[in-house]
Amino acid sequence: MEFDEWEPVYEAVLADFGYPRADDEAARDVLAEYATPFDAARLDCTGDRVAVAGGAASLADETAVAADADRVFAASTAADVLADAGVGVDVMVTDLDKNPATARRLTESGTPVAAHAHGDNVDAVREHVPTFDAEHVLATTQAAPVDAVSNFGGFTDGDRAAFLADHLGAAELVFPGWDVDDSTVGGEKARKLRWAERLLYWLERRRGDRFGVLDGRRDGLALPDGATVD
Repeated sequence: MEFDEWEPVYEAVLADFGYPRADDEAARDVLAEYATPFDAARLDCTGDRVAVAGGAASLADETAVAADADRVFAASTAADVLADAGVGVDVMVTDLDKNPATARRLTESGTPVAAHAHGDNVDAVREHVPTFDAEHVLATTQAAPVDAVSNFGGFTDGDRAAFLADHLGAAELVFPGWDVDDSTVGGEKARKLRWAERLLYWLERRRGDRFGVLDGRRDGLALPDGATVD
C-alpha cells in the first residue's frame, strides 16, 4: 500500500480518536534517529500462507495454525505465546508497549522486529529501540514515511502485521489468536479492535479475499472513510 492510499484512512483514525497528527510525526522523527535501512526482501512472502498471530487468549489453543503456515507474523505478545509452544516467528510487530525485552532478544538472534512509533510512545522508542540490533529493526510509522521509517498501512499491531504481509506478497492470510470482541480490554482498546476489524475488511476487499476472522461479521462492517478498493 502506498501512503497516498493510506492517508485518507489515517486521517479518519486521527479524527475518531482525537490524536494529533503532529504527535505521530514527532514520534516518527525520533524513531528515524535510530533506524537504518531494512531490506524488506528478507521477509518476502510471495506465494506463502502467512499466519498473522494476534494476542488474544485463544492463541494458546491455535498455535498449530501458526506452526502450519509458511511464515508467521506475530503481533506483540503473540511472539511469547508462540515461543512457549515451540513456534518460531519471522517478524514481530510491536509498538513496544508490552514486551520490549522479547523484541530485543529477537533482534539479537537475527529475527526482524517491526518497531512502530506513534504519538504516545516516544519514551518507549527512546528507551528500547537503541538497545535492539539495528540490522534487524524494520522501523514503521502510521504517518508519512521518511528516511528509513516505512509505512505499509494499518493501525494496531495486529492489522499492521496483516498489511505488512500483504505488502510482501502473501498469497493467503490466516489469523490465529484474534478476538475482536475481547471483553477483557478497556474502552479505548475496544475501539481500536473495532478499527482493526474494519481495516482487515478493507484489506480483504483490496485483495479480493475472504479472511476467516471476519466470517459472520461482514454484514455489520463498512469500509473506513477514505478507503478505496481497486
